[in-house]
This record gives sequence, C-alpha cells and structure tokens, in this order.
Amino acid sequence: MIDWHRVGELRDDVGAEDFDDVVELFLEEVAEVIERLESAPDPTQFEADLHFLKGSALNVGFSALGKICSDGELLANTGQATNVDIPAVIDTYRASITVFKERLARSQAA
Repeated sequence: MIDWHRVGELRDDVGAEDFDDVVELFLEEVAEVIERLESAPDPTQFEADLHFLKGSALNVGFSALGKICSDGELLANTGQATNVDIPAVIDTYRASITVFKERLARSQAA
C-alpha cells in the first residue's frame, strides 16, 4: 500500500525538517480533490483529477493510490470515465492515510 522505500528517499531528498511540511502540503492538496470527487464527482474532470492524484501519491510513496488512480485515469482517457470506481479511489486514499500516519507515529515515538 505504501512504498516505504520511496518515503525514505523523499525524506532524504528534502531533509527531515521539511519532510513534515511536504507531507502536510500533500495531504491538503489531495484532500481537496478527494472532497470534490466525493461530494461533486464530475466525470469530465476524472482524467485530470486522477492524473493529479496519481502523481502526488507516487511522489510520497502511496503506491496503491497511485495504481488505482492510474487505472482510473486510463479509463477516463479512453472515454470510459463512468466506469471509474471513485469510491475505491476514496477508500484507498483513506486506508493509505491511516497506514501512513500510524507508521510515522510509531517511528517518531521510537
């Protein structure tokens, strides 16, 4: 679900001090798109929204979210936006956040 190797690379790239800021920005920006997909889904925007989510997710190591967004983006790109499983995207996002935060909390407590 989470590519912890990528998370470590990101932390090394930006530094431990800035890592929390990068994660916070990711969470804020992605939450806006997730909220829009949940409250006012617009199939004409799925390709762009899923492309954004995919790139953001992969950047911070959310591999499962990146994969499901990539699959949905492909569907939307081929005229099948109504077949995109938006609830699965939202569920994967939420599950990824939970796993990510739990592991970070454990590592910071150690």
